[in-house]
Amino acid sequence: MALHLKRLGTSVGYRRHTGEFLCDGMKLLEDAVNSGTTITVALTAAPIPFPLPADTRVCHADRGLINSLSPLKNAQDILFACKMRGQGSASIGQGAKGAPMPREIFFNGGTHILLDNVQDPGNVGAIIRTANAFNIKSVIFYGACADEHNPKTIRASMGAVFRQHTCKMDLEELAAIKDGGVRFIGAALGEGCRPVNDVDFRDAVIAIGSEGYGLRMEIRSLCGEMTTIPIAPGSESLNAAVAASIIMWEAQR
Repeated sequence: MALHLKRLGTSVGYRRHTGEFLCDGMKLLEDAVNSGTTITVALTAAPIPFPLPADTRVCHADRGLINSLSPLKNAQDILFACKMRGQGSASIGQGAKGAPMPREIFFNGGTHILLDNVQDPGNVGAIIRTANAFNIKSVIFYGACADEHNPKTIRASMGAVFRQHTCKMDLEELAAIKDGGVRFIGAALGEGCRPVNDVDFRDAVIAIGSEGYGLRMEIRSLCGEMTTIPIAPGSESLNAAVAASIIMWEAQR
């Protein structure tokens, strides 16, 4: 079991092979239980103050072992493994809540966030957390985004990963959504971009680029409109999670 937890925390390939991912902390464990996520095993150095599903394997260990298995700094009192949801084929993507993400979800209203190559797990987790807070319908991953099941992503999401719909898509799938009439709006710097407070984000896919390079051309080509967050002259571009949060707040406002 210890090796299993260790590998879940360090290997994307192992997570995908087993269909499980690693989490830590009592708060995340409670969120997982409340969301109905299947918890396969928990390794704890502290009493668990709420009931777990009857088929959850619970093992007790000292903090030294937990510290050695956790990939995170400041390891908490408990590590646990969860089953990924929504495995198997789907017409487009997979929903984090377990149901496939059919194309129709994009044609029935609601705002979506598209992440293009956002590689920092903390940023991806923060974006998932904010999306859940602002009723964003789905978070879409395109390109080499950070793994949504990376323990750093999970921790940064503060449990929102158990509640927020997410999916991975390729360019062909995204183009099919656009061809179906869904608007794509890109976030960028430069001329020709409308300020975020002057854009209607309803029923649109909002594309957020990577921290270093912004939106790539194939994603820009999908966008019928570009938007920008006005910042002070001479300032660097905003962190991806900060920019996405501002845009999502404007979208729900």
